[in-house]
Amino acid sequence: MDVTTYAILLAGALAGGFVSGLSGFGTALMALGIWLYILPPAIAVPLVLICSVSSQISTLPSMWKVIDFKLALPFVAGGLIGMPIGALLVARADPQVFKLSVGVMLLVFPAALYFIRKPMAFHFGGRIADVCVGFAGGILGGLAGLSGPLPTLWASIRGWTKDQRRGVFQIFNGSVLGAALILQIASGFVKLDVLWLAMLALPGTLIGAQLGMRTYHALNDRNFYDVVLALLFMSGVVLVWSSIAPR
Repeated sequence: MDVTTYAILLAGALAGGFVSGLSGFGTALMALGIWLYILPPAIAVPLVLICSVSSQISTLPSMWKVIDFKLALPFVAGGLIGMPIGALLVARADPQVFKLSVGVMLLVFPAALYFIRKPMAFHFGGRIADVCVGFAGGILGGLAGLSGPLPTLWASIRGWTKDQRRGVFQIFNGSVLGAALILQIASGFVKLDVLWLAMLALPGTLIGAQLGMRTYHALNDRNFYDVVLALLFMSGVVLVWSSIAPR
């Protein structure tokens, strides 16, 4: 591996780790956009799963005391049920259609929520709605690697505090991505070359995650809300472009 390739690998690791430490999600959004310039998807996807799970584990001690597991559990339960269903649908559905649909939603709703400055606190559906949103996120995660956007958007309008939302994002994404990584390992997609690249990328991921966590602690509720909406909007831009761009 030459110096340029390693620099790109490290840049993706740092960016993905930082965003994950800051918001509790988004490793793939940042890292894949950089890594796909030097790595094929068959290697980049399992690599980003390894780095995502590692980032979540490394920041867990800083969040442990403020995580509300009662809030996160319905999302996790739904996500773990939905993820293998999404994986089964890969051979029968068109991920590009799902990417475009979710991408458009992530362009419209975060933009609208940003301009509605009044705090929102929807209680519709209670935990059943949370399970359903987690289930949908799990399906999209198994189908197209999109587990985070729907639960993140839903949690952002529940009226929860910064720590409550960040805790839900971390536990949900860590659980679903961990399950996806186990599925990748069982399917034989995590090969020695992926593990070697992971060893090179993990220091950057872990450093980025700790820097992101420090930034998170410096934000107030409104700042964090705006950061999450910006990341969701960015996800929408990436998804729409990847769906309509010429191949």
